[in-house]
Amino acid sequence: MVEVRPFKAIGYTPKAGDVEDLITQPYDKIDTYMQKEYYQKSQYNYCRLILPLERNKYQVANQRIQQWLKDHVLAKETQPANFVTRQQFSLDDRKLERTGLIAALRLYAYSENIVFPHEDTYKAPKADRLNMLQMVQKDLEHVFLIYSDPEKSTIGIMQEIAKTKPIIQVTDSLQVKHTVWKVTSPAKIKQLQSVLGTMTMVIVDGHHRYESALAYRDEMRSKNDWTADSAFNFHMCIMVPVEDEGLVVLPTHRLLKDYKLTDELIEAFKFFFDVCEIAPKVEAIESFLVAHINEHALGIYDGKKGYGLSLKHDIAVYEFVNANVSKETKIFDVVILRDIVFKFILKTGELNMDENILYVRWTSVAMEKVDRGEASIAFLLNPVSAKTVAEIAQQHELLPEKSTDFYPKLVSGLMMMDISASEKL
Repeated sequence: MVEVRPFKAIGYTPKAGDVEDLITQPYDKIDTYMQKEYYQKSQYNYCRLILPLERNKYQVANQRIQQWLKDHVLAKETQPANFVTRQQFSLDDRKLERTGLIAALRLYAYSENIVFPHEDTYKAPKADRLNMLQMVQKDLEHVFLIYSDPEKSTIGIMQEIAKTKPIIQVTDSLQVKHTVWKVTSPAKIKQLQSVLGTMTMVIVDGHHRYESALAYRDEMRSKNDWTADSAFNFHMCIMVPVEDEGLVVLPTHRLLKDYKLTDELIEAFKFFFDVCEIAPKVEAIESFLVAHINEHALGIYDGKKGYGLSLKHDIAVYEFVNANVSKETKIFDVVILRDIVFKFILKTGELNMDENILYVRWTSVAMEKVDRGEASIAFLLNPVSAKTVAEIAQQHELLPEKSTDFYPKLVSGLMMMDISASEKL
């Protein structure tokens, strides 16, 4: 069902300098402080392409790519290839590794039931990434997808490839080690294509990039003579099997800016939740969440107090949830938070990223942001499993935006893919 192809990657040459000074976190994880820090690392840092500081950022990114290609700071491979990539990292005192395939994935409309989204998207980021695609005509960052491989066929192939000499080894700022192997063997490429051809895919990171790529593809088809081999029919993707033991999902905590945790609000929570006051400390809130992982539990912090909420086992509550929450996704804490706490109790209306809601990976960072006054209330959540995300997505159910955080991110700057009108795969 899925078609993947090798592509002629564009990457940094030794002339650009140390790879550690060039790579970045994905553009949507880069805040203003990180942006300036990346700029200071190198005149060729990848942030200067994916998120320029300059006002005319799309034009600047394109000019830089063209100049860096001309100066041989960037170079395009002469031979198409797929790539195996591995991230080695530590989490909660565990050492983990996650392995995936980088390839050009044919773009499919969601209605084709081959590639499935798992969460809602925002209009502004899609418009931003489409503007970038139109200007640079390059896939600058990957879309991250998962698929089910119960026979572990692709895992075996990738493990075999990972025994060869890598082309890139680099440790990022989060102390994640990234290793990349190039696959040019026609037999190996055909083997991977054959196995993956039976799979369906679920997007777990990069929904905005994927949907922007679909819009760019349709636009390019309307303007140009094209064939099935035209590169703009594809997107550079990383694909990881659900069965990979290093496939980790972290929660994405919600921080509201314009709401106060009043006594009246606590009383309103008590209709739906058992509420207990807990120490306003990271360890206490995380311990509460772990202890109530299958009980629709939330942690709350307002800078002074901490609370633990767990959904009541009450007929009236269940009836309300069944009537007001998406039927397939009501098993998710993030949906309970959105539909019961935000929409019904707080009556927040539409929440806009960075305007009145923030999304944060770590409990400690979420609480620090409240302490600094960047938000007024933090709602802390438990994670969901990758397998559950995949199952729900293939039932055509969407989670709220930023519901999952597949960790770690594949860094940006390892390679890009040409999707200009003349490029063929």
